[in-house]
Amino acid sequence: MKNLFNFLNRLSENNNREWFYSHKEEYLSIRSGFEEFAQKLIDKICQWDEDIANSNLKVKDCTYRINRDTRFSKNKEPYKTHMGIFICKGGKKSPYAGYYLHLEPPVNSDAPLSMGGCFIIAGTYHFEPKVLRSIRDEIHVNGDSFIESINQAKGFKIDESNMLKKVPSEFAGAPLKWHNLLKMKNYGLIKAVDMEYICKEDAIDIIADDFKSCSNFIKKLNMAIDYAYEEM
Repeated sequence: MKNLFNFLNRLSENNNREWFYSHKEEYLSIRSGFEEFAQKLIDKICQWDEDIANSNLKVKDCTYRINRDTRFSKNKEPYKTHMGIFICKGGKKSPYAGYYLHLEPPVNSDAPLSMGGCFIIAGTYHFEPKVLRSIRDEIHVNGDSFIESINQAKGFKIDESNMLKKVPSEFAGAPLKWHNLLKMKNYGLIKAVDMEYICKEDAIDIIADDFKSCSNFIKKLNMAIDYAYEEM
């Protein structure tokens, strides 16, 4: 994985097609190692997440192209400077919550997540309105169990980057301790990690174990998501 970070560092300094094509063989070799890592992580999560095991996921279902879609972006750099793995029921194009690993060299040691760095997330974002309502309905009924599932996630914190200023009026009577959950628009637990964490010999076991501690949270989200689609 150290070679992956080295390549991404150099790509961030030379983000153009000429440089990339002159280093394409190196990229393909790194990509092959990354895909092997992704498959091992999928296999590990299959051991304790039945939804993932039943989805029969392949690496292509959980990884992304390095090419950026620049059609509607002011940033016209052609390549992403990170690589990610999203392991969820039905694959990355499904509406379900899952386990995401983000690999990116940090700008500096104090940089916020939006400026690079590695992290892992359990959850998902950009819900359809009915799905978001279903998740909030579940919290309104079982808020304490949601909080318990969050507390089980070792070293993670709630992603509060996209929240309403006030609790939606229909949930205003909920206990105060549930209000932050009801204000969320994205439902994710996030843990910042460093490159040393990713490069350990037993990194796959460590990452999978961290994700396992979030599995009850994922189950609760996906149950609410299932309810929403049953009613659509």
